Amino acid sequence: MNFEESVRYLLSLGRELAAPTQAAAAKFDLENILTLAESLGHPERRYLSVHIAGTNGKGSTAAFLEAILRRAGSRTGLYTSPHLERINERIRVDGQEIPDQTFARVFTAIEGVIERLLAEGRLRAHPTFFECVTAEALVCFAEAEVDVAVFETGLGGRLDATNLLTPAVSVITPVDFDHENFLGHSLREIAWEKAGIIKPGVPLVLAAQREEARQVVVARACELGAPLTEPAKSFAVESEQLVEGRAVAIVREHSSGRTLRIAPSLPGRFQLENALSAAAAARVLAARGVPVSDSDLEQGIAGTVWPGRIEKVHARPDVYLDGAHNPSAARELARFLGEQFAGRRIFLVFGALRDKAVDEISGILFPHAAEVIFTEPDTSRAISSAQLAEIAGHHAARFEIVPRAADALDRALARAAADDVIFIAGSLYLVGQLRGRMRSSELVR
Repeated sequence: MNFEESVRYLLSLGRELAAPTQAAAAKFDLENILTLAESLGHPERRYLSVHIAGTNGKGSTAAFLEAILRRAGSRTGLYTSPHLERINERIRVDGQEIPDQTFARVFTAIEGVIERLLAEGRLRAHPTFFECVTAEALVCFAEAEVDVAVFETGLGGRLDATNLLTPAVSVITPVDFDHENFLGHSLREIAWEKAGIIKPGVPLVLAAQREEARQVVVARACELGAPLTEPAKSFAVESEQLVEGRAVAIVREHSSGRTLRIAPSLPGRFQLENALSAAAAARVLAARGVPVSDSDLEQGIAGTVWPGRIEKVHARPDVYLDGAHNPSAARELARFLGEQFAGRRIFLVFGALRDKAVDEISGILFPHAAEVIFTEPDTSRAISSAQLAEIAGHHAARFEIVPRAADALDRALARAAADDVIFIAGSLYLVGQLRGRMRSSELVR
């Protein structure tokens, strides 16, 4: 298969949550991915790995850690999801997306193995979209001879396809409510699913948590003898300020007594917490012989690129992209809006998926907006803009319904004055779609 044929075939299997019954079946056990990895010669055993789960911040934490390791001279792999514009974004080697030709060649080989396993009866069903792309990442990183690969879970942790890994270190970022239909309707249930990535004796980095979630994760770590590092206890923030929306902190590391200047490149106070989780994971890897200096920590964090997370893509008017697809992420975005744009008129282009807590997210974000433009991401999982307005319109001072996302962005750009601000939020699918549209129109600056 060529690249286009490979992508079409993968999409025919359904995206991660395209069909709830299919997704539920895919999360029932790890049989598919374990069988496939064994038949591929266990490529995941040919490099060190880091496994990251959590509700929010896991992608940013993964990006920070990969940047630190690359800055330190390691050859790196990075596996994340979902992608914003192109599927290749999910699999990166040394910070670069794998080429189309590599993607197609590796997927074609994997599909050949899958067909053989199906014919032999060793697979009961064809692996899902996410299982196939995960297998592709395992193979690509082995072929590229990476030193360390950083893997972000797709959904949950315990039954996620990435949980075939036995990593050098596990990381759990803040746990909150999201995907309740799959992970449980209480914080304890969700935390238990995330804690499923903890392996016996494998060090765990645990970001600051609500106490209910922390108790579950710490208990599981103790049960499995996983040494625990909590960045909030490993690093003391001695001073912190915001510079153009980015946190700049002077941090003292308790174990060494040394002082670090941690200045995440990504906007939002919450990115300091993600950066410190990455720093703590880097310290664990250093104990395993992966070289990481203080300068690598500082410069890697300061140079991290991670699109679509409070990303400024246009000036006059300022246009920002941010998923903010669950209440916890919405609270962080609302805090950013309040700190950075008080007194400025904000237009919010908002679209969401059907399984999201739309009313709660809207109640958090909409009070900051002078006008909300309801629209729809280009996915079968999207909630219609008219239904969005019916559910959440009462939170908006003023709203308009523009179903086609590109038209909604055009409407906001036409209405906004040079000093106004436009935020595109509610779904990473919407963020990726409009980021691609702005790039093709040469609006991204």
